[in-house]
Amino acid sequence: MFPWLFKHHGLGPVIGTRTWGGLVGISGNPAFIDGGTISVPTFGFYKLDGTWGVEGHGVDPDIEVIDDPGVMKGGLAAGGRDPQIEKAVEVLQQQLKDKPFRKPQRPPAPDRSGMGIPEKDR
Repeated sequence: MFPWLFKHHGLGPVIGTRTWGGLVGISGNPAFIDGGTISVPTFGFYKLDGTWGVEGHGVDPDIEVIDDPGVMKGGLAAGGRDPQIEKAVEVLQQQLKDKPFRKPQRPPAPDRSGMGIPEKDR
């Protein structure tokens, strides 16, 4: 759900590959007396338009970067590189150039002279 919320609120681009598309969850299923368990879907994520949103499809990235499993070793690509992280850093560095941080101007202190306990109640 995190990638969907990230895109929905326009926090930035999602970089990588499509998510797997499973958001129906399980919760609070009691155990059997023999110690066995069962997993029953009990809640799910759906959008305001009444659709299941990402269920069964996933979240499509804004910038697709596919990791080649043939070159992955221990979670990193050969040579200790991660193409998705590298692309994310590249995009963020460009965003910093395009929209550098500007410290907001501090507003004047609020006038609180009329606040507090009324004189008659002191």
